[in-house]
Amino acid sequence: MKSCTEYFSQSNQKGAKVITIKKVETKKDWKQFLNLPFRLYKGDENWVPPLKSDVFFKLNIDKHPFWEHATREVWLAERDGEVVGRIAAVIDDNYNKLWNEKMGAFGFFECIDDFEIAKALFDTAYTWLKENGADKMRGPLSPSQNEECGFLMEGFDSSPVMMMPYNPPYYLKLAEQYGLKKAKDLYAFFKRSTDPPSPQIAKAVERLKKHPDISTRHVNIKKLDSEAHLIKELYNESWQMNWGFSPMTDKEFDLMVEELARIADPHLIWFTYYKDDPAGVSITLPDFNPILKKLKGKLGPIGLIKFVLGKRKLVGTRAIVFGFRQKYRRFGLPALLYHETEQAGLKRGYKWCELSWNLEDNVLINQFDEKVGGKLYKKYRICEMPIT
Repeated sequence: MKSCTEYFSQSNQKGAKVITIKKVETKKDWKQFLNLPFRLYKGDENWVPPLKSDVFFKLNIDKHPFWEHATREVWLAERDGEVVGRIAAVIDDNYNKLWNEKMGAFGFFECIDDFEIAKALFDTAYTWLKENGADKMRGPLSPSQNEECGFLMEGFDSSPVMMMPYNPPYYLKLAEQYGLKKAKDLYAFFKRSTDPPSPQIAKAVERLKKHPDISTRHVNIKKLDSEAHLIKELYNESWQMNWGFSPMTDKEFDLMVEELARIADPHLIWFTYYKDDPAGVSITLPDFNPILKKLKGKLGPIGLIKFVLGKRKLVGTRAIVFGFRQKYRRFGLPALLYHETEQAGLKRGYKWCELSWNLEDNVLINQFDEKVGGKLYKKYRICEMPIT
């Protein structure tokens, strides 16, 4: 039997409209959950339709390794028999163990511009998180900060790059009206290939390229297992103390490598060494969102053809990971790896790069992105409220 909750929404019309919140359980429910954004964003040229199979896989507790250490519940909101919203609630035990917290998240939020419906969805997630021991609700995390996170709050005039969120401006307003407050803002910088770096960066690159103990190389795709192990080692050491960091298990990391290997350009993934010691890694990926726009949520035979043909025409990238061992952070190595990546990208026809996302208070990386020629052009907000 379905678990449903009814809310009564006072409308401008006579009487009250009933809002029903129900768990997503059946195939029909999942179809409605996955199809809702396609209806809400119809006509929005900047929205990038996700592959429905990817969204379903992320939430599949039987197949995705994230759910080996996390729990979740998923709901739909209906009014007058029409689906008008959705939400998920998530508790990640690995995150809470690392940070000694009792944080619960909401994510996969979509809703029409109606506060009563948003309130019913947030209430449902809040109650479930409280019943499962959480003392604060944070989001949107879909389902963690290793995936899409935050409400877009500035930069609605262009499409997002891959693995970055997009939403109407009213989403953040609904969340704030409910009582969710700013937890942290995230920044994205945009750099064209024609935007020159500062003289400081240029001098640092020149100095580092002459340094006898510093070397660079791009990833060897033929040794993917050992390269993935090195990336994981550098990533965990450099990111584990960042706000909101959610550790990935070996299974999760292996899955991420498998997924990225399908789309990565090995010429855009670089390591740097000090003597024989791996000192840092940078991962830049082609922006496949222009292709996703054409696939319209499905990857069938025709979609595969569009994918192959579209891949050759991509001109944008996203610099997604810059990670360096603590003892080498004052060497200026990010400048060298960014230079190597940009030069390789130019040879392969890429014309611009988004550097994202950065924590608002990570002053060093934000200044670095500006010094290489980037301009702050999008902001995202992660919200939070106590559960009492």
